[in-house]
Formats: sequence, structure tokens, C-alpha cells
Amino acid sequence: MGTFLMIIIMAVFANNFILVQFLGICPFLGLSKSRANAFGMGVAVTLIMTITCLITYPIYMYILVPLKLEYLEIIVFIFVIAALVQMIENIIKRFSPALYKGMGIYLPLITTNCAVLGVAELVIDSAAMANLIGVPQMSLGYSVLYGFFGGVGFTVAIILLSGLREKTDYLDIPKSLKGFPITMVAACIMAMGFYVFNFIG
Repeated sequence: MGTFLMIIIMAVFANNFILVQFLGICPFLGLSKSRANAFGMGVAVTLIMTITCLITYPIYMYILVPLKLEYLEIIVFIFVIAALVQMIENIIKRFSPALYKGMGIYLPLITTNCAVLGVAELVIDSAAMANLIGVPQMSLGYSVLYGFFGGVGFTVAIILLSGLREKTDYLDIPKSLKGFPITMVAACIMAMGFYVFNFIG
């Protein structure tokens, strides 16, 4: 139970891909104008992060490492992520055309979303990850859990920012801060808030 809780705290808060590691900033800033789009993007990224860890961890450990082809990891991971994004894109287009239209170019850009590639790279560094979450050895189960909760952290961050952006539309703020500047100020304050979780434990 302690390990499970540590994975949640590390992935969602202390090691948040957007607000602590600054990965996946493009969709974070581009799709946080409305909560509906932010939630849709968060769910899509969470699903892709989880499946990516489920596929890339065994590919790396049981194919690339034994064949001494570790140097191909990034190329292989990008191919896996691209295939997953294409699949998710087709599903969203079929079942939610409004969400698909709202996401626009950002949905295909999940392929190059450094947060997704970042989680795939992070979980294969077994020694560092095991030390990070406090387990003797990394496994497929821990990798998938970390991928899932990393996606949850992504979703939490993007939804929080979308709520703040919707609120700032009704505030009387100086003209020079309207739009992107106030969004960056809000994101910086959120990042400082999330950084506090690094001191837990």
C-alpha cells in the first residue's frame, strides 16, 4: 500500500510531467481554454501513457536489451506512440466528433508530446525509478501504474489551468496581462504549488 501511495504522489504531484518536469507544455497551454477540451486531452494522454508503458517496457527489457539494441529505444518508442495515437484519434473521431474538432492539431501532436515519450523513457531506467518510488526493483506492473498516474497528473494540471483561465476571463485585469501573459503567471504559480510535494517523505 505504501508503494502504491508513493507512485500516486510521485507521478501526480511531486514529479508532475507538466508542472515539475515541464514536458507536454504545448497541449497544456493550447488546449486549456475550455475544461471540456482539457479533460478530453487529459483522458487521451492518460490512456496513451498507460498503454505506452505497457508496450514499451517489455519491448525494451525483453527484446532490445537481450539483443543489445538499446540505442534504438527512442525510435521504437516513437513508432509505438504514433500507432497508439492514430488508434485513439480514429476512436475519438468516430465517437465524439465535437471533441475531435475541438482538439484540432493537438491530438496528432500527442505523437510528439514529450510527456508521453518522457514516461516511456523514465520507466525503463529501472534503478532510478525503483529508487524514486521506493521499490527494490522496477517491474511491468509498477511501470504501467506510473504511466497511468503520470497521465492523471497531466489531466489534473491541464484541468486546473483551464479552470483558472475560464475564471480570468471575468476578472478586471490590466490589458497587458490579458490572454497568454496571465496564463503563464497562473502556470508558474501552479508549478510552485506542485513543487512543494518534493519535500514530502
